[in-house]
Amino acid sequence: MDARAVGQRIKAAREKKNMTQEDLAACIDISPTHVSVIERGTKIPRMDTFVAIANVLGVSADDLLVDVVDRATAGVASELSAAIEALPHEERMRVLKVVSVLVDR
Repeated sequence: MDARAVGQRIKAAREKKNMTQEDLAACIDISPTHVSVIERGTKIPRMDTFVAIANVLGVSADDLLVDVVDRATAGVASELSAAIEALPHEERMRVLKVVSVLVDR
């Protein structure tokens, strides 16, 4: 498992919520130093800590483990689908054409 990549995604999600390491640590009852160690990928969090982090940050485990778990692509596909759906019709068709070319390789 790429603990560093997972830690970077945790950090990005935390920063997106405008939380400090201290804020996150207080919410899940661990030390700020422990949050730092997790975000740097030095240590893999226990399952209960990982779940607490995901819940506090409002992200799915798929979002944090996207390159670790084979089935995590479902969440990415859902986000991509929503983004495409929000486009104007002409741009949506252009994106679908590009994706079709890439898939047919």
